[in-house]
Amino acid sequence: MRYATIMAGGAGTRLWPMSRKALPKQLIQFVFRDGQEGPCSLLELAAARLDGLVPPERRVICTGERYRGEIERVLPDFAGERILGEPEGRDTINAVGFAAAVFGLHDPDAVFAVLTADHIIEPDEVFRDAMDVGFRMVEQDPRRLVTFAIKPTYPATGFGYVQRGDGVEGFDARAFGVREFKEKPDLETATRYVESGQYGWNAGMFIFHARTFMELLGKYAPENAKGLERIAASWDTPDRARTLEEVYPTLPKTSVDYGIMEPASRDDSVSICGVDMDLRWLDVGSWPAYAETIEADGAGNRVRGTGDTVMVDSTDNLVITGGTRKEGHGHTVALVGCEGLIVVQTDDATLIMPAERAQDVKKAHEQARNDLK
Repeated sequence: MRYATIMAGGAGTRLWPMSRKALPKQLIQFVFRDGQEGPCSLLELAAARLDGLVPPERRVICTGERYRGEIERVLPDFAGERILGEPEGRDTINAVGFAAAVFGLHDPDAVFAVLTADHIIEPDEVFRDAMDVGFRMVEQDPRRLVTFAIKPTYPATGFGYVQRGDGVEGFDARAFGVREFKEKPDLETATRYVESGQYGWNAGMFIFHARTFMELLGKYAPENAKGLERIAASWDTPDRARTLEEVYPTLPKTSVDYGIMEPASRDDSVSICGVDMDLRWLDVGSWPAYAETIEADGAGNRVRGTGDTVMVDSTDNLVITGGTRKEGHGHTVALVGCEGLIVVQTDDATLIMPAERAQDVKKAHEQARNDLK
């Protein structure tokens, strides 16, 4: 049967000061969905994309246990065992392995999608159709590991790339064998990739057969496999919580890309396949990326939030006001003669920086007081 896990454990430090430990980026209600009046979170968007693809009772969210209450509040369909609560984050190989171990516990033929919680992906129908192709590929051959390739719109240096190989027999042109994964290239190399038409952005989404994934985990990362098998063995017993708290924090940290996909690419016992996704895919991992979700005015300024914004002779700025409104008005941010700035205001912190320095917000986060992190 088909299952899905949404990975929602990221810290989102590049979206500080709105993203905090207590409420990371995937839980902030700061994006808008067509037909919805108020804002919603990236996690809510990710959950909605599964409608019609995987039954609600076979979907889970893997996240920090500390976020369980907030997730159950905004997504009441996800509660109890439908939240895999990590005592602490141990990177994606363990988040995926956690889901594989739990899904495979009661269904030896479980095939599951691994989805992200920090992207805007549109339109939903194209996403679901491509995911269905991936599910059918693994259902046909459990030894396939399926990834997804986004059609690139520019030579991005911050994404990994998937090189397309030959087509997969029995499927349309979207399905292909993967020749190679390429991690974040320099601009010259990324330009060459895009111009060749042979590469897609690595979407960070996968479809695996649960039994195959656990087998590979035992081969490539035996310590992780052993720990997750202990957790699965206790899952239906009174020792579940104790075992999870005891074992999970000891699991070695690495990504599923490095821990599974990289060694699998050299393993003749499995085959890595890909599915093209020709859609809008936005990784909302930084303030410039978030700016793309807001329509610009005639001067290129983008504004969103609960406060008031005044612009005088200012162009190409992003202003986010997130403070609490008082007496009908929020905090007012005024820019005079400014160009290319990012201004993010909350109740207890304000960030101001040139857009080209957006990656350096992590440095500000590191130096902030603990109660602001």
